[in-house]
Amino acid sequence: METSNDFCLLMTSVDSEAAAQALAGGMVEAGLAACVQVVPTTSFYVWKGDSRREAEYLLLAKTRTARVPALEDFIRAHHPYEIPELLQLPVAAGSVGYLAWLREGTRAAPLPPAPVQE
Repeated sequence: METSNDFCLLMTSVDSEAAAQALAGGMVEAGLAACVQVVPTTSFYVWKGDSRREAEYLLLAKTRTARVPALEDFIRAHHPYEIPELLQLPVAAGSVGYLAWLREGTRAAPLPPAPVQE
């Protein structure tokens, strides 16, 4: 096992499978996460004074710590909730091969060309 604090897991949740798939796919396509697992779950919480029990989809995004600010911006821009869950958990260790794959999958995506100013 390789030890490193270069990697983390970023968690968020959404209210539908369609939203989860769109968000997860966008994260991976943008190179912000190497892998996102989508897990159906039930959340119990209090929101604006009301006790809630809701079906949700938990997204577990594996990424590099350096990519977290861009990943958080992406999630905020595409998330259906007023206040999205954004929890970062450090990866204490992982297999050398998996961490190498994770590093490769989270390289910065090339930026689109800048618009031409006239």
